[in-house]
Amino acid sequence: MKLTVLLDNNTLIDRYFLGEPGFSCYIQCDGRKILFDCGYSDAFLINARKMGIDLLNLDMVVLSHGHLDHTWGLDALLRLYTEAEIERLPWRKPKLVAHPHVFSPRKMADLPEIGSMHTRETLARFFDMELHTEPFNLTPNLVFLGQIERANTFEAAHPLGTVLINGIERDDYILDDTALACTVQDGLVIITGCSHAGICNIVEQASRVCGVEHIVDIIGGFHLLDPPAGQLAGTLGYMETLGPDVLHACHCTDLKSKIALAKAGNLEEVGVGLVLEYEDQNQP
Repeated sequence: MKLTVLLDNNTLIDRYFLGEPGFSCYIQCDGRKILFDCGYSDAFLINARKMGIDLLNLDMVVLSHGHLDHTWGLDALLRLYTEAEIERLPWRKPKLVAHPHVFSPRKMADLPEIGSMHTRETLARFFDMELHTEPFNLTPNLVFLGQIERANTFEAAHPLGTVLINGIERDDYILDDTALACTVQDGLVIITGCSHAGICNIVEQASRVCGVEHIVDIIGGFHLLDPPAGQLAGTLGYMETLGPDVLHACHCTDLKSKIALAKAGNLEEVGVGLVLEYEDQNQP
């Protein structure tokens, strides 16, 4: 499995890419090409072009959840597909995989919309829609984790704005927040967008669904932005016990939380242009 970071808050030194508060990565696994999240703007698309990555030839687009910093870049992707059609360039209609709530309208404080700008019906013109609450395999070794069970007491305790579901506005606990897990030779690699469901809850679900305990890597946002003391302490204790080989915490993980995580595990830098490669489990 090979993962390339197309978008993050940070860029790597001496690599001239665009960064923004958002996340996107390109995954190659079992012969499939997958875009995980799209960031906020067209920055992920510009970065992909600079890296020589062809987003007209995707098998799947997977959304971690519906927030603007992970879905508003879909607008740029739809323009890319539309322009390819106008110019009669070949492009593949990918699957779009997400939780069914990912397109629900959302607002927070004075912001009238922080969720997806596109509806399920509009996107169905460009994608084959695959909306699931249950885990399922995207490839033989890559799993969409579905709706995350929230088992511990220190994560996902507070709502973030409100969400409109079936015509009813309610506190938004971002139940659509999910992640991916890939079985590689030495264990599991977990790829997450923002971890609103709780990074420890996500790891637990990944291990349970995949039947693998050892964690090789966790990459993505850990949702540790000025976290409550109990959440940070619980996360640090969990990571110390878990003992992953490496942590690639980024996007919605603040500096103080990264410093704390570095004491609990092997924390490494993340930025646009980072390429991570893992040996497939069937390799000798």
